[in-house]
Amino acid sequence: MSAPTATVAGIPAPPKLEKKPVKFSNLLLGAGLNMFEVTTLGQPLEVVKTTMAANRSDGFAGALARVWSRGGVLGFYQGLIPWAWIEASTKGAVLLFVASEAEFYAKSFGAPDFVAGITGGMTGGLAQAYATMGFCTCMKTVEITKHKVAAAGMKPPGTMETFMDIWRREGIRGINKGVNAVAVRQVSNWGSRFGLSRVAETGIRKVTGKEHGEKLGVMEKIIASALGGGLSAWNQPIEVIRVEMQSKTEDPNRPKNLTVGKTARYIYANNGLKGLYRGVTPRIGLGVWQTVCMVALGDIAKEAVEKLTGDKVTAKH
Repeated sequence: MSAPTATVAGIPAPPKLEKKPVKFSNLLLGAGLNMFEVTTLGQPLEVVKTTMAANRSDGFAGALARVWSRGGVLGFYQGLIPWAWIEASTKGAVLLFVASEAEFYAKSFGAPDFVAGITGGMTGGLAQAYATMGFCTCMKTVEITKHKVAAAGMKPPGTMETFMDIWRREGIRGINKGVNAVAVRQVSNWGSRFGLSRVAETGIRKVTGKEHGEKLGVMEKIIASALGGGLSAWNQPIEVIRVEMQSKTEDPNRPKNLTVGKTARYIYANNGLKGLYRGVTPRIGLGVWQTVCMVALGDIAKEAVEKLTGDKVTAKH
């Protein structure tokens, strides 16, 4: 509930800034929508994107064929359990909590809503990268890019066996390989996605005559967010660098102890500028699908969560 607005000399004073509580119902909504998104089209698009980024000579059709050869339909769901599920279920919790806190403090220092929103999103993305996304993306990439030992007549290692092997050999650094690239991607992704979505929304309001705060329809929300999500793929080179840093593909020419800079130079030297943008098509598709899930299914999921928890959901979607 907002605080009453005081008046000074007949002029209404701005309402008192209040910290919004992070409700369990909000976290449940975020986790539920993310779990649905990744289990349907999300993980297949992620697998194709990662395959193209790791095998940069493959086009889109070549990547689909490569993924299919790894196990048919199931090949498109490599890394879903448990890594993509862990990432999806914690994404809402970590992002929402940290973004909400950062946005509040930005406003308390006098930042306007737009700047505070971007600050919240970027800080939340940074926290999410280091808290959960680092090891989740690393393990998903390892599973997608590791050699098929079955071809040599051996039983391929299971998910946890692969995890424990990396842990024994490389420790926490091995599990979190590429986490700095993940952090750069998340910060730039959330900042640009938020800003570009707002720009697209402003354009849609002008075209539809809803410039005075009228509620946008579901399709208008989807178009604005999908444009923001699709256009934010400008930072795909960071994603390709992240995949290469985490990849188990063997290449004797690849430098040891990869950093973001070393990896960028290696990719550019071998594949040029085009190589740095491999996988951008499925990534745009992924951004659009995430938007459709969050916006189109948001109201249905909101009602279900409110019935389940008896708590009013206040999160925006």
